[in-house]
Amino acid sequence: MKIPNILTSLRILLIPVFVLVYYLPYEWAPMATGCVFAVAGFTDWLDGYLARKLDQTSPFGAFLDPVADKLMVAISLALLVEGYANWWITIPAVIIIGREIVISALREWMAEVGKRSNVAVSYIGKVKTALQMLAIMLMIVTEPYTMVSWAGIAALYIAAILTLWSMYQYLRAAWPALSEEM
Repeated sequence: MKIPNILTSLRILLIPVFVLVYYLPYEWAPMATGCVFAVAGFTDWLDGYLARKLDQTSPFGAFLDPVADKLMVAISLALLVEGYANWWITIPAVIIIGREIVISALREWMAEVGKRSNVAVSYIGKVKTALQMLAIMLMIVTEPYTMVSWAGIAALYIAAILTLWSMYQYLRAAWPALSEEM
């Protein structure tokens, strides 16, 4: 097994650890949860870097890496929705999770019709991802509705807006293929 795939697998194995630590009834649990999330985020960056640097890209890695990312983000957002228990956290979380489902399906379909490059990851998608990771981290490590968590909520809303914008861009790029024989 290649090193990047091991790191991606580790990220998936960290998900139950992340959830378990999140629910621990200790004062240090939020910070520990944030550390697990940070390690997962670091392995996301590191596996991509090493795959390119060591020329260890693989079809398995290309499949597993986005799955690991989406699982970690969706589960993190679900925990935050429960923890904050307010509609203003639920709305951006639903937007982000919903977009991930739509774009994953779109990419899969575009690959089937040989036009995967039309919906390749964009710069705005990378900024959106960085903001949502920052938002999740800030909201996990602090008590709800503190100054730091409000900064996380603001970052979550900006990420949700960028999520909608990037989804629009992907759908616009795919529209010619989608609209054939409508």
